[in-house]
Amino acid sequence: MASPKLRAIIFDIGRVLIRIDVGRAMQGLAAGGPVSPSDLWTAIEKDPRWPDWQTGHISARDWYLHLSKRFGSNFSFEQFTEIWNRVLDPVPIHEDSFFKGLSKNYRLALLSNTDPIHVQHMEATYSFFAFFPVRIYSCSVGVSKPDPLIYREALRALKVQAQEAVYIDDIAAYVEAGQRLGMEGIQFQSPAQLADSLKALGVDFP
Repeated sequence: MASPKLRAIIFDIGRVLIRIDVGRAMQGLAAGGPVSPSDLWTAIEKDPRWPDWQTGHISARDWYLHLSKRFGSNFSFEQFTEIWNRVLDPVPIHEDSFFKGLSKNYRLALLSNTDPIHVQHMEATYSFFAFFPVRIYSCSVGVSKPDPLIYREALRALKVQAQEAVYIDDIAAYVEAGQRLGMEGIQFQSPAQLADSLKALGVDFP
């Protein structure tokens, strides 16, 4: 039987379900330009419009135009989109069977700080998304982790109380933000470690 306490399992995406390689994308964006890939990523992360991009307050095309103007690149929007998505490794971290098993006894959700370009690519590329009827993206709800509002939105969509959910993320501060609301929390390190941590919480694997 499923755990009498936990009813929902909420996953972050980057570095939990999909490997992230920022360097691969930055090499493409920096090609032929005066800025090194590492310096380019630092500049993008510190860009004053980065929070707007992550919370859906700037469109994909406007983000592209903003970066093109700032760094003097000449990519088309389609080229930029393809390069931007190179950060996402095409081979997922877990097998679909892992989520299929969990979905038999638990409600599954995604909770991620991400942008609309990545969302469109991920939903079209990775088959495991079929096991996640609830998908909470920062760019869709207008706030990002660790704001408690985004966690509450996931709980609302899942129709569970915080004490009935476990949140899994690779970033400790984001796990702790969920725990402050009453959720169980697991900081992801590896598939084997995750399986052990879920079992320790009484999660059943069919």
